[in-house]
Amino acid sequence: MSDAEDSEVIEFDELDSDEWNDYALEQGWSDGFPLVAPTEEKVARFVEICRGDNEPFLPMSPRRVLPTLSSIAANAVMAGCRPEYFPVVVSAVRAVLKPEYNLHGTLATTHPCAPMLMLNGPIRLDLDINCGSNCFGQGHRSNATIGRALQLTLLNVGGAKPGVMDRSTQGSPAKYAFCFGENEEESPWEPYHARQGFKVSDNVVTALPCEAPHNINDHGSTTGEGLLTTIAGTVAQIGSNNLYGTAPYLIALGPEHAATLFRDGWSIVDMQEKLYEASAVHISRVSEENLSNFAERDQVIVNDHFHMGRSPDDIQIFVAGGPGKHSAFIPTFGFTEVCSERLPSR
Repeated sequence: MSDAEDSEVIEFDELDSDEWNDYALEQGWSDGFPLVAPTEEKVARFVEICRGDNEPFLPMSPRRVLPTLSSIAANAVMAGCRPEYFPVVVSAVRAVLKPEYNLHGTLATTHPCAPMLMLNGPIRLDLDINCGSNCFGQGHRSNATIGRALQLTLLNVGGAKPGVMDRSTQGSPAKYAFCFGENEEESPWEPYHARQGFKVSDNVVTALPCEAPHNINDHGSTTGEGLLTTIAGTVAQIGSNNLYGTAPYLIALGPEHAATLFRDGWSIVDMQEKLYEASAVHISRVSEENLSNFAERDQVIVNDHFHMGRSPDDIQIFVAGGPGKHSAFIPTFGFTEVCSERLPSR
């Protein structure tokens, strides 16, 4: 299971489900939830779905093992995926293996980041990906098992064992699974992936190492200006890794907030520029020790403020969720980039 060899087969002598899960837990293959046994027949069904995908994989940190379709499929089976989910899992693996994602850094860090996956395109509907109410939460097999399959692959192929290679101080529930879709149907702007250069008809998975979402509650503001004031205040956290100003972060606008902003004429670029300036942190909010630390790192100070990112382009804005006057700030690990992967045409 862990050495990613296509030919490896382990005989379980007809273990029942409880015995299989006890065995998997003892081997360190489990995330703590029950696993589906990856039989040869089930793994072969998954591999067949992606049989034409022959592009080699890059080595997976921290063990630097080369994943294979079979090794990824075994973890997707264990996660509870359906075979039709497998192309998304494979594309998600390719996304986090891109050098700019910085997979090794995101696993070796003490920061509680997890690989966030956002889906765009028609496949969201085909696979019943939750893009609306509770999209970051429980209740949809596709969201839960696709995100979990990636995490199990990082554990069992990459070797990201919690407390050993995965060094997160406290971790996060997002480390079980963090997968959702953009609510393109209720977005008044172009879908996120189209703004990144893909076709609207493309199926795209976007990966970033993120914290769990931070709620932005604003039931009082009735203007786009007011909402952006609240959002900027939520982003301006001195304990966030984004204060280092080295990486993108995400703003998930709830459809009601998005409608108000669009009604008032706010474009994506306008919002990025507004939030970039309004979320900058004044040096008076930063401890003297951290100011010294930042000075040693040559961190940029502009008019006595630290910006939460390198430029307005670092602010990744999209629409997700359902009814309610809530949005979300999703901080990132830092020292990373947005990594999007188009799924192969079916």
